[in-house]
Amino acid sequence: MRFTLRQLAYFVAAGEVGSVTLASERVNVSQPSISAAIAQLETEFGLQLFIRHHAQGLSLTAAGERFLQAAKALLLQAEELHNVADEVASAVGGPLQFGSFRTLSPLLVPDLCRGFLDRYPRVKLSATEGDEQSLLLSLRRAEISLALTYQLNVTPDIEFEPLAQLPTYILLPSSHPLASRRAIALAELAEEPFILLDLPLSREYFISLFMLHGLSPKIAARSDYPETVRSYVASGFGFSLLTARPVNKAALNGRLLSYVRLKGNHEPMVLGIATLRGVRKTRTAQAFVDYCRSVISTDALPGTAAWDE
Repeated sequence: MRFTLRQLAYFVAAGEVGSVTLASERVNVSQPSISAAIAQLETEFGLQLFIRHHAQGLSLTAAGERFLQAAKALLLQAEELHNVADEVASAVGGPLQFGSFRTLSPLLVPDLCRGFLDRYPRVKLSATEGDEQSLLLSLRRAEISLALTYQLNVTPDIEFEPLAQLPTYILLPSSHPLASRRAIALAELAEEPFILLDLPLSREYFISLFMLHGLSPKIAARSDYPETVRSYVASGFGFSLLTARPVNKAALNGRLLSYVRLKGNHEPMVLGIATLRGVRKTRTAQAFVDYCRSVISTDALPGTAAWDE
């Protein structure tokens, strides 16, 4: 349709006051603009909306009367649309879709959601899980509003706010001879089998730690599920490198694990919030970001274990 809400508003003003001159004063536009809007509507819809009376103004035709009521209803609906948009932008409520990196989801997301919903009960949260690549793709497709993920492969169209640094640690079965050590150099385990967390970008990061020391991992098993990696390690198949440290030090198979610091100056993984650059956050999304800032930090990450000093 080739008409605008502004043209309808000019027509309604003229129809209500019965005069182009008075309508011009009412909406504060020129008389030619009012006349042009009416003429364009009549041409678009193939209707005569007014009878023009020389020096006596306008009177609506029967068609014009019906058109006036429909136009007023449409303008009211348009105003309601603005009200809905204002409410969405200003109120902390309604739906919010966000994504979380798979290895962190069982540790971080439940408590995070519970705390946020206790504060903002009108919000309907929906969380999805994935690796870095899939989460960034979901952002670009507008399937989620934000993602809790690592700062890996962040492209210029993504805005990333860091929240916490997670150093990589060595995961060992509790029965391992080195399990009681405070820290271990990767070279000390170079000849032992390695269990790889096989997620896009994450696997490249972990393997790069070996390459940094001129080592090559002896990969004995791999999985894209952290709990599977933990069970392999707990059962004595090898060691692994991970970043998230669950409070529970037992694998799903019931066997115990040990977390040991990785010696050396290694860049930690950076956890933060990724959003699509240039997209204005709703008030609900901004409230969620603010809440994440208040509860997530390097020294306090919900659901994760502190280091034993």
